[in-house]
Amino acid sequence: MRSLSLAAVAFALCLTPALRAQEAAEPGGPPPASSAAAQPVDIGDTETLKVQVNLVNVYFSVRDKSGFITNLHKDDCSIAEDKAPQKTKNFTQEKNLPLTIGILLDTSGSQRNVLPLEQQSGAEFLKDVLTPKDEAFLISFDINVNLLSDYTNSPREIKRSIDSAEINTGAGTGSVTGNGTARGTLLFDAVYLAAHDKLRQEAGRKILVLLTDGGDQGSQETLKSATEAAQKANAIVYVILLSDRGFYGGGFGINLADTGERDMQKLATDTGGRVINVGNNGKKLQEAFDQIQDELRTQYLASFTPTNTKIDGTFRTLNITCQPGQKIQARKGYYALADAQGKDD
Repeated sequence: MRSLSLAAVAFALCLTPALRAQEAAEPGGPPPASSAAAQPVDIGDTETLKVQVNLVNVYFSVRDKSGFITNLHKDDCSIAEDKAPQKTKNFTQEKNLPLTIGILLDTSGSQRNVLPLEQQSGAEFLKDVLTPKDEAFLISFDINVNLLSDYTNSPREIKRSIDSAEINTGAGTGSVTGNGTARGTLLFDAVYLAAHDKLRQEAGRKILVLLTDGGDQGSQETLKSATEAAQKANAIVYVILLSDRGFYGGGFGINLADTGERDMQKLATDTGGRVINVGNNGKKLQEAFDQIQDELRTQYLASFTPTNTKIDGTFRTLNITCQPGQKIQARKGYYALADAQGKDD
């Protein structure tokens, strides 16, 4: 992983033991002992086998003017990769598939007056969504990136962690919201670390929910690298835009708002999620979480083996179409990576 700020590096290092444990637990050990004479390992055959079993999994939702569509079948939709038609092998509605949720909480100074709303609604959302087979983790980001709660399926534990979150302006040590040299709001670093270090090794449905005004200052990662990390993890990103208008003198900082919302739109759209702008309205915030719940309950999973069998790390565009008048919400593509064989990419 590329170098980040000292705080972000510390965050990444604290995740490393768990990551190694996950990697060690993956299948792929040696076959049972055999009485036959030892044979040379044929690397070429192994790679060919990996290509043959490769499945690309795409989670998506479908809606029309009346709302979400929940009665589609395999023949109702088609998939194209780089405009080449693909044969759909599996097509199911996955409302009961285990879910991994990462909540990313903006605790920079610009969120001071909306943080209590985020804490209350976020805790209620996880209480409603999490089942015993699901897991969630919580990250806060400001001038630092902090893991407040590691994987758990306990809404009570997550609530305690959410309630413990505090605004960090870095006043006296330097930040965009304090006095001194600007250090920033490390939004892109937080997305990258959550996707790359936490979600990439996980199977099943994976989502990130960002509670933020969309402004990033000081990240070593970029919108592009953060988006790529989410795509490689097959993580859907939902962004709930909240703004403390009082912090910006009543105007919400027009340039920052425009740039932040534009960046968040791209991040969400490219990963199959979306942006919900709630301002500083608590009722709208609760409705935003309700909308995300509805989408999670109506998702489909389509799987196919690519006709392009090259594992060359390139980005492949995906296009899903269903019935006329139906809008598809899905990630824009995936990366053909060797370490993604048999997983979600």
